[in-house]
Amino acid sequence: MLNQNHPYHLVTLSPWPIMCSMNLFNLLLSLIIWFYMNIEIYMIFNSLNLIISMILWWRDVIRESTYQGNHTYMIMNFLKFSMILFITSELFFFISFFWTFIHSSISPNIEIGQMWPPMNISTFNPYDIPLLNSIILISSGFSITWSHYCIMNNKFKNFKISLILTIMLGIYFSSLQYIEYYEAPFCINDSIYGSIFFMTTGFHGLHVLIGITMLIISYIRSLNKHFSSIHHFQFEATLWYWHFVDVIWLFLYTLIYWWMK
Repeated sequence: MLNQNHPYHLVTLSPWPIMCSMNLFNLLLSLIIWFYMNIEIYMIFNSLNLIISMILWWRDVIRESTYQGNHTYMIMNFLKFSMILFITSELFFFISFFWTFIHSSISPNIEIGQMWPPMNISTFNPYDIPLLNSIILISSGFSITWSHYCIMNNKFKNFKISLILTIMLGIYFSSLQYIEYYEAPFCINDSIYGSIFFMTTGFHGLHVLIGITMLIISYIRSLNKHFSSIHHFQFEATLWYWHFVDVIWLFLYTLIYWWMK
C-alpha cells in the first residue's frame, strides 16, 4: 500500500456516478413518456433505481468519512465550499422562475388579455393554506436551529427531539402543499400563470422533500452515534439547505401568493 503524503482523499472506483447519471437520463425519458403516452410504470421504475443508487452512494461516502477517516480537515473545507456552490446554483434556478413571474405580471401580453392574473384564473387566498405553510416553515427553521445548538453543546437527546420536530413540520408542510394542489382551481396548462405557479411551487416542494430526506438521514446517523459536537458536517449542510428553502419560500409567498392579492 502506497504512503499518502497529502491531505486529499483519492476515491476508489465506484459504480454509483455512472449509475446515477444513467438512471437520471432514463428518468427524464420516462417522464416524457408519461406526459405524452400516459404510461407511469417507467417513471416509477427509474425513480426507484435512482433512489437506490443514491442511497448506496451515500452509504459509501458515510463509510469513507465516519469509519475510514478519509475526510480530513482540507476535505471538509472543500465539502463546505461545494455545498455553498450547490446552494448558489439552486438560488439562480429560483431567480429565473421569479424573473419569469415578475416579467409576466408587470407586462402581460395580448395572448392572456393584457391582464394579470389572466382572465378566468382564480388565485389562492394568501391568508389561508399559504400563510399556514409560512408559519410551519419558519417554525421548522427555529427547531432545526435549536438542533444545531444542542449538538454543539453535546445535548444529543434534545438534538434528536428537535430534529424529529423539524421532520414532522416538513412532512406537515408537504401534506398541506398536496392538499392545495388537489383543490387548485387551475392546472399547469392554464396560461403562463398556471405554468409558473406549479413550476415554482413544485420545484420548491421538491426541495422540501429532499430536505426531509436529509433530515431523516441525519436522525438515523445520530442514532448510530456518527455525530459529535465538532464533527457533524452532514447535519450542518442539511441545516444550510433547510434555511435556504425557508428563505426561498418567503420570497415565493410574497410574490406568488400575497402580491397577487
